[in-house]
Amino acid sequence: MSLLTRWPHEHLCLTETERRRAVQAVEQAFASTLESLQVDIGLKELFEQIYVPLAAWLVERQRGQVRPLVVGINGAQGAGKSTLFNLLEVILEEGFGLRVIGFSIDDLYKTRAERERLAREIHPLMSTRGVPGTHDVELGIELLDSLINAGPDTLTKIPVFDKSIDDRCPPTVWQEWLGPVDVIVFEGWCVGALPQPEQALQVPVNALEAEEDADAVWRRHVNQQLAGPYQQLFSRLDLLLMLKVPSMQAVYEWRALQEQKLAERVQYIYDTQQPTAHLRIMNPSEIKRFIAHYERLTRAMLEELPERADVCFHLNENHKIREITVNPLSSPPHAVRA
Repeated sequence: MSLLTRWPHEHLCLTETERRRAVQAVEQAFASTLESLQVDIGLKELFEQIYVPLAAWLVERQRGQVRPLVVGINGAQGAGKSTLFNLLEVILEEGFGLRVIGFSIDDLYKTRAERERLAREIHPLMSTRGVPGTHDVELGIELLDSLINAGPDTLTKIPVFDKSIDDRCPPTVWQEWLGPVDVIVFEGWCVGALPQPEQALQVPVNALEAEEDADAVWRRHVNQQLAGPYQQLFSRLDLLLMLKVPSMQAVYEWRALQEQKLAERVQYIYDTQQPTAHLRIMNPSEIKRFIAHYERLTRAMLEELPERADVCFHLNENHKIREITVNPLSSPPHAVRA
């Protein structure tokens, strides 16, 4: 496949006038941010070449539906899932006048107490958040179904998980969404993933599995969860986008960058004389161990998901999009998957 520097417009059905109007609306929405950041690295061109066309492609699939369009975003740690959602949210709202809500699979993490119970009853590695089995899937299904079927007076509460304390926030600070929605974005590192065949589980992929899961109890449980409840959750998706990282090394480096930003947040809180002892910041060795929990499924998704995702954004080592591929078997406009 040749290198694509922009969105493949043969997949876009919007008129030139509609596209131009959307680009102008988005530029106006981002005008103050672009000016304050003194952006001169082509972000405006990226809006026009990639992000607005992507939003327009989603609009084409949302038009005519009797229910909201549910879009999944898959990507390893640090791939830029939240950033992509934030861009799409502004573009779809400001450029196309749609009502957009999004949340992360991270918001569905079970509480620390629940994961500690799983660690006692199933396997000690279940205490670490991230892998299938550590999310409240039933809550996620209820949340998506509430948004999909929302009426004018429907109030949907979206949970919030605070990674700095490794626990779910109390319901009093959960997000609230009132009424119907046009586009729902559900992002997460394993969104859309498939379970592995049994034989693939037999050989450890790293030292963590070899030393702490020698009998494969943990990874088999994770795989069983992915094969069952998680497929019910992912069946709500109409479209799946993937941000494909270039390597596992990039996953570590980009996740380390996320932890650095979290540490800066903690430093800010410390500087304002607020208590910080409860906040959990990982050092480099802890990050490597943390990523090891995700490695098996991440490698499997990097291998098979690009051919199955409706749209795949291939990232280079500098975190830039180097290629965009659209699955020719992707759902046609207005179709809803069963």
